[in-house]
Amino acid sequence: MKETSVLCLLFLISLLSCTTNQARLTVSPSSSQFFEGDFVSLSCEEDDSSAGWTLRRNTTEKQRTQCGDGWGRLASSSCNISASFTQDSGVYWCEFREGPISNMVNLTVTGGSVILQSPVLPVMEGDDVTLLCKTKTTPSNLPAAFYKDGSLIRKQPTGHMTIQHVSRSDEGLYKCDISGHGESPSSWITVTDKHTTTPPPTSTPPPTSTPPPTSTPPPISTSPPPSLSPPVLSVFSFVGSVFLVVLLVLLVLLVREDVERKLEETDTAVVYSAVRAEDIRNGQTTIRTRRSRSSCLLTETRL
Repeated sequence: MKETSVLCLLFLISLLSCTTNQARLTVSPSSSQFFEGDFVSLSCEEDDSSAGWTLRRNTTEKQRTQCGDGWGRLASSSCNISASFTQDSGVYWCEFREGPISNMVNLTVTGGSVILQSPVLPVMEGDDVTLLCKTKTTPSNLPAAFYKDGSLIRKQPTGHMTIQHVSRSDEGLYKCDISGHGESPSSWITVTDKHTTTPPPTSTPPPTSTPPPTSTPPPISTSPPPSLSPPVLSVFSFVGSVFLVVLLVLLVLLVREDVERKLEETDTAVVYSAVRAEDIRNGQTTIRTRRSRSSCLLTETRL
């Protein structure tokens, strides 16, 4: 009984101590848009270790290709693209061998002369966000116009715009335009709730608003990771089942012990009654014998 209880306790502790490794994809420089020829470094990061993670991407040419398979070069836990091309535009993510995936990042490499530097990761509600409209060959402080979902927001004389205390209403497609140089591609900015630790399903741009190859999330992103940590409800159910079994076993042992005790008491009473009856019979025989002897003695005396 003690060994079973110890094993159950160890199993419960092992279930509670299990955690699911969830990587986070980071991009350096931190931007969702790049010029052709720019250096880009992508890393799969997590608290414990980055071992076992694979960086994959979807592009217009190929789906679910991993770093080193015709693109990028592995360096420790990073994948470096020394000189990016427009063909590198697409959706990037980290994938574990057992199934879980990280956040998805939509990168755009343009052959034009203007890009919009915007947050590559989701922005938390209440934070300030700065957008920079940048040209490839001239200073980055030129006047620029900023657009959201195709509508003009404002024109800034220095080429950058700050959105203070962002909310869900600020989520959308952003782009910029510098007169005489051109327009940047569009980038989707995601705003998450303060209590949200992973990007919601709406974090990927709608296919109708961005180029189809780069706006479609990886096929595996629609299904929940199969190796998430065990549900707490299952743990409680297991503990309850074990506790119930232990109670039943104890109840059976107690009933059995009580029955055996009553049987012993009954047997003792029967034996005692038999002995008592035998003693009574022996006593009556002795009395009759004494009376017979007494009668004989009286008769002899009279004679």
